[in-house]
Amino acid sequence: MKITIDLNGKPCIIEVDDPRVTLLDLLRERLHLTGTKKGCDRGQCGACTVLVDGRRINSCLALAVTVNEKTVTTIEGLGKSGELHPLQEAFIAHDALQCGFCTPGQLMSAAGLANEIPLRKDPEQIREAMSGNLCRCGAYKGIVDAIIDYHSNALPRDETI
Repeated sequence: MKITIDLNGKPCIIEVDDPRVTLLDLLRERLHLTGTKKGCDRGQCGACTVLVDGRRINSCLALAVTVNEKTVTTIEGLGKSGELHPLQEAFIAHDALQCGFCTPGQLMSAAGLANEIPLRKDPEQIREAMSGNLCRCGAYKGIVDAIIDYHSNALPRDETI
C-alpha cells in the first residue's frame, strides 16, 4: 500500500508493507527521522507528539496509513532552512529542557497549541493544555514560561508553523 504525505514541507510517497505500522515507527525506522521519540509507546507520555494537519497527535497511537493525503510535521520540520524556530529559541532562553528526551514532543505539542485553543498568558491554561506531555526531569516551569514568551511574541497563527 502506498501513502502520500506532505512531510515537513516535502511531498513523500511511501510504500507501507504492513498496514499495522504506526506513524512513529514509520518516521523513526523507515524515514530515519529520529527526533520523534518512542517513550511509553502507549500514548501516555507525549514524547512521540507530531503535528498532523496542524493538530497534535501521539504518533505511537496512529497507524501510518491514517495520515495518507495529510501534512505531517515532525521536530525536524519545525524550523525553516536550518534555523531554529522561535519556539525552540524560547525553550533555550527559558531553560525548558534538561535531559532533552521529551523536548521534541514538548516542542511539537507547544507548536500545535495555537491551532487548537486561543492562548492567553495563563500558566494554568498552558499546564492543562500540555498535560499529555511528561518530563521526568521536571522542567515544567521553563516549558510554561517558554510557551508564554513565544505566544506573546508569535507571528499570526497561519505563519507560525
